[in-house]
Amino acid sequence: MKKTVSKLFALLLASSVVLSGCNSSTGETSGEKTDGESTTAQNEQTEGEQDAQSSADEITDLVIPKVATRELETFNILHSQLASDFENLCNLTEPLLEVDTYGELSPALAEEWGTEDGGLTWTFKLREGVKWVDVNAQEKADCVSQDFATSLEWVLNFHKNDSANTSMPLEMIQGAEEYYEYTKTLSAEEAQALTAGEGSKFREMVGIETPDDYTVVYHCTTPKPYFDTVATYACLYPMSQAMVDELGVKGVQEMNNETMWYNGCYTMTSYVQGNEKVFTKNPTYWDTECSLFNTVTIKMVESNDVAFQLYQTGEVDYVDLTESNLKTISGNANNEFYDYLVEKPVDKYSYQIHFNYSKNKEDGTPDTNWNTAIANENFRKAIYYGLDLTDYYKRVNAVNPMNCENNFYTMKGLIYTSDGTDYTELVRQEMGLPENNGETMIRLDAEKAEEYKQAAIEELTALGVTFPVGLDYYIASANQVSLDSANVFKQTVSSSLGDDFIVVNIKTYISSATTEVYTPKLHSISTNGWGADYGDPQNYLGQETYGYDNAYYSTSQSKINDVEETEATKDLLDTYKEFTRLVEEADAITDDLDARYQAYAVAEAYMLDHALVIPFYYNPTWCLTKVDPYSKMNAMFGSQNEKMKNWKTNANGFTTEEIKASEEAHNSATSK
Repeated sequence: MKKTVSKLFALLLASSVVLSGCNSSTGETSGEKTDGESTTAQNEQTEGEQDAQSSADEITDLVIPKVATRELETFNILHSQLASDFENLCNLTEPLLEVDTYGELSPALAEEWGTEDGGLTWTFKLREGVKWVDVNAQEKADCVSQDFATSLEWVLNFHKNDSANTSMPLEMIQGAEEYYEYTKTLSAEEAQALTAGEGSKFREMVGIETPDDYTVVYHCTTPKPYFDTVATYACLYPMSQAMVDELGVKGVQEMNNETMWYNGCYTMTSYVQGNEKVFTKNPTYWDTECSLFNTVTIKMVESNDVAFQLYQTGEVDYVDLTESNLKTISGNANNEFYDYLVEKPVDKYSYQIHFNYSKNKEDGTPDTNWNTAIANENFRKAIYYGLDLTDYYKRVNAVNPMNCENNFYTMKGLIYTSDGTDYTELVRQEMGLPENNGETMIRLDAEKAEEYKQAAIEELTALGVTFPVGLDYYIASANQVSLDSANVFKQTVSSSLGDDFIVVNIKTYISSATTEVYTPKLHSISTNGWGADYGDPQNYLGQETYGYDNAYYSTSQSKINDVEETEATKDLLDTYKEFTRLVEEADAITDDLDARYQAYAVAEAYMLDHALVIPFYYNPTWCLTKVDPYSKMNAMFGSQNEKMKNWKTNANGFTTEEIKASEEAHNSATSK
């Protein structure tokens, strides 16, 4: 079988060889002696001393803090769609494929994988000898192909998994939607009795085969050239039928660290909700060559200020810095942490401002003033061209605020064309935007913004809209950080657009934004970050399409599917329909990835040109760390970036210069 490897990855492999060669050459020429034997002996002694020092500085038992809001909600990765769950569970259960530090696909449970028909059929060859174990690392069963059939049946069974993680299988795998709908017609008892065994209804309906214990074959609905990237995501993780038989369906739904089965890097040997969890190295883990910690302890804390205090006393090995702490340290060269400030790589999330096109007032009646205004393209374009987010960026990154600038919807670094061009560069060219200069927001145009503002006021006044238009912005109550950010955002809107045009009303919810705000449609905007589940623009742009029930933002936050056609909304709906047509047209191109990406770039540029969504920011925050962030898995898709495997550590803490050198080496390898 020919394993699917991108051209970029092949170049990266070549560059890693060159880098290794350079390192060896440096070692051989470091001495000036002419006696080769003496020089070699001296070098060996130096290298031995360096290895000993390096080993002494490495951390074997890591301790890291997490704020309490990032507590686990489930121990079943098939049932989660939350990053706060994935950052824990990806260490406990192993997927078909993982990613490397450059975000490229690498073998995990699957040693080989590929497609012979352009993405219609995908075959994964599993490695032998992988074990399921209990919390004490006692062997329970072999991990085999049947486990992937069991897990897919679980995901697609409405009464087992509550529709979690169904969107990609329903769209991509033959028969998945039909089986999902079939289970909905059954009683809970009938559906929970179903299995994925040979001769089952699942096997009859769904396009998955397990011809032997170590081969899994997926049949896609249409050619999916990116399906292998889905193999890194939660919806295709395995589940042992033997575990289901042991625990029962309800037992799996309610399983905890002591009852679940593991086949990942670690088992969770201790869990105190809201307090502490301990990961312990799995001695049966398949990758015997990798570097793992003996233990990793996660301490749950009230805030990053508390975490900072723990870092100061040496009780934790990492801390995200608040705006206040960052300013204090960076502003004082004598601060003990001044030389240890680390700017983290941008995470996988592209943040946007989403408009609610079908807003309600608190009494449940339509907010006609807002809905009419936001349906007007000139109103939206005034925001797009006029909103200067520089001060808001300082809240995210007080040292290098313009590193936060985001001008696209899809996350940069997600995919590349055959010549190595980032997809977002295609979007930039389509939009005619200048290159980022790192000094001012490149889309800002005060003259255009004023023209659109005056046109909007004229058109909307004729439709009965009163100014200023109220913009309801909801944040969590009793959260000072959120309130401070909201106030900066409010001032940004005021200074950029004028209080005669829009006034931000900061409002709060108690515990659930979905239940208290988004479902009753009380918000004017929402500010969210999206991280791709798989490596294709469809996973981004498909969330905004019109008329699709599984388009996340269209249904949950923009509410565009709820908008009725009127004189005021006709142009808006026509624009959304044209954008959707462009996305569908791009998705239909499966035999030429360059053409596919170019077509998506046209669709994304169209969406942004019409200001249906406003790009908001990236999230390059600062930290103090004893873990090199450039040694971590780094993909713009999937659910594995916090897998605690092959992390480089320094018990003394990494300096700014050390991480800068690591970043430069990483970027150099990526660009070759």
